[in-house]
Amino acid sequence: MEIQRKDWSEIKSNDSWSIFKIMAEFVEAYDKMAKAGPCVAVFGSARTKPDHPHYQQAVEIGEKLARAGYGVITGGGPGIMEAGNKGAKQGGGVSVGLNIDLPFEQFHNQYIDRDHYLEFDYFFVRKVVFVKYSQAFVVLPGGFGTLDELFEAMTLVQTNKIARRPIVLLGKSFWSGMFEWVEGTQLKEAYISPKDLSLFKITDSTDEALQFIEDFFSSHALSPNF
Repeated sequence: MEIQRKDWSEIKSNDSWSIFKIMAEFVEAYDKMAKAGPCVAVFGSARTKPDHPHYQQAVEIGEKLARAGYGVITGGGPGIMEAGNKGAKQGGGVSVGLNIDLPFEQFHNQYIDRDHYLEFDYFFVRKVVFVKYSQAFVVLPGGFGTLDELFEAMTLVQTNKIARRPIVLLGKSFWSGMFEWVEGTQLKEAYISPKDLSLFKITDSTDEALQFIEDFFSSHALSPNF
């Protein structure tokens, strides 16, 4: 069977033009986020329903962060993202949504500030904006996307590519088993260092989560990460 090959010169031309679209996403996002002030990212599953305890916990931490003076950044969709934005609204704070079109996540949630809503075509642009403007990361239970966001943040802090930032994981029953494996296998095999285990805190308490963030910024500056 003869293999049909694409016109690679045409692909190269299309790739070159896509750079301008990528640049436009960065420019719009940087302009809007520079006006948002210090924010904390809240990550978690888009599939979490409003009657689930994790949803209620995300509302609670979003509200507490807002009352403490932080804006809340989420991925802009339903589930935990909606809950974080809802909490920010209830707390009278800035509510930011960095939305992207996904199969089960078609519309942004109703709790995002109109002037703090952004929509992305590129996952990697969205992730850069999360990392640049989040002063801390609060991570609730979720799927592959949530783990991707968590471990990217941890890797960037571990490798000193961004400034040290608090990383809080809410939900001991969900997170503890994975991090027991991290300690018992990755650390044991010397794939990570003992100090890497201090990069995060696991708790069930939204008060402890907020205090962990507040304690950090009692001796560190609030500023974009790069």
